[in-house]
Amino acid sequence: MQQQDSLCQLTLNRSARANALDVSLTEALLQALQQCAHNGTRLLVLRGAGKNFCGGFDLSDSDAAGEGELLRRFVRIEQVLQALWHAPYAVLALAQGRNAGAGTDLFLAAGLRVCSSDAAFRMPGLRFGLQLGTRRLQARVGSDTARDLLCDSRQIAASEALQCGFVNRMVEPTAWDALIAQELARASALSPQAQQRMLAATAPDSRAIDMADLVASAAEPGLVQRIARYKAGG
Repeated sequence: MQQQDSLCQLTLNRSARANALDVSLTEALLQALQQCAHNGTRLLVLRGAGKNFCGGFDLSDSDAAGEGELLRRFVRIEQVLQALWHAPYAVLALAQGRNAGAGTDLFLAAGLRVCSSDAAFRMPGLRFGLQLGTRRLQARVGSDTARDLLCDSRQIAASEALQCGFVNRMVEPTAWDALIAQELARASALSPQAQQRMLAATAPDSRAIDMADLVASAAEPGLVQRIARYKAGG
């Protein structure tokens, strides 16, 4: 976490694992987002180290974790996503490379979504019965496109993501610093109170039902086995 006046930059730094969200990274994200709500942040920039933004939920130890622990981890990720979606400051996500699952949801939760031309996104959670981020996706791209993307969990290239509203802009990483400066100026144009009111009024609040849907899908017996079949290509 790097804080400079009203600009906060968070970098997911597990590049060897495509910045996948494990327990420690998820908890660090949640803590940082809570801090930003009280330290004068006007723009939060979220990016990933290395070749990818975020490879999603870290499933490497899902067999040993057990269903109760996996449920807890998914709940914490949903809390991160809700904190981003309802943040009282502007959020700019910068994505490159291949991104999947909860990593794609992390990107979608940002109000400002910018990717490089090599970026690609995938949402395979329903392949193992997990409902995460569905309403946020629908808010970005509409019901028909959301259903299309979720049913076959195919990879979405940057050009298609831009066309359907999944992404706001396509900008190469060499120009990201200039973009950050531009967006910080825009985020600071309103008073903090006016910015917070505007952001709250334009973010549909489905927190309770989103969490309920997630818990219901993750608590269904056999989660570990469903994930194992998914990991095996089933």
